[in-house]
Amino acid sequence: MTLQSHAQELYGSLLQAGLFPGSAPLIPNDFVPSTQLGIAFGDKAVALGNLFRVSEVKAAPTISFASEAGSSGSETYALLLIDPDAPTPDDPKFAYWRHWVISGLKPGEKIDNVPALTEYLGPGPKDDSRPHRYLFLLFREPEGLALSREDVGGEEFVQRRSFKAAEWVQQHGLVLVGVNWMLGAGDGWTE
Repeated sequence: MTLQSHAQELYGSLLQAGLFPGSAPLIPNDFVPSTQLGIAFGDKAVALGNLFRVSEVKAAPTISFASEAGSSGSETYALLLIDPDAPTPDDPKFAYWRHWVISGLKPGEKIDNVPALTEYLGPGPKDDSRPHRYLFLLFREPEGLALSREDVGGEEFVQRRSFKAAEWVQQHGLVLVGVNWMLGAGDGWTE
């Protein structure tokens, strides 16, 4: 799939889910992806809003993305996994819930080689909640940026909720280059 056709599919899925434009300030209105962000839990790929159950996302996924056109090869990237629907889509008072933050990624590199700034915490919507939307956001980091755990926040439950993601992105000069997203539901959730 070309990057242009991927961008069209991405926009359509984000619009349909109410994640673009405007309602998710992390995705600017003029956003154009410059790489395709691949996310997979085992053999099941995240594909622009497909549904995952809690039991499928207990372990961290694999991440893949290609170099951006015109890149020097020295660029590093940050990945955020956030939930705009915490604790429920009907009452998202704890948005954005910070599930995972990694900094210093390079295209083709295994994430096992990069320390997490926020350790992966699998999505865990309750069975009585409608499915949550989970955003995987890939940002190009400014040259020389060295983020630490302290720059993100603590690992505790109350420290992960209400993460001011847009402010954090702006503060560190991050540029959005790729997006993917999924729905998450409890193992016992039924439509």
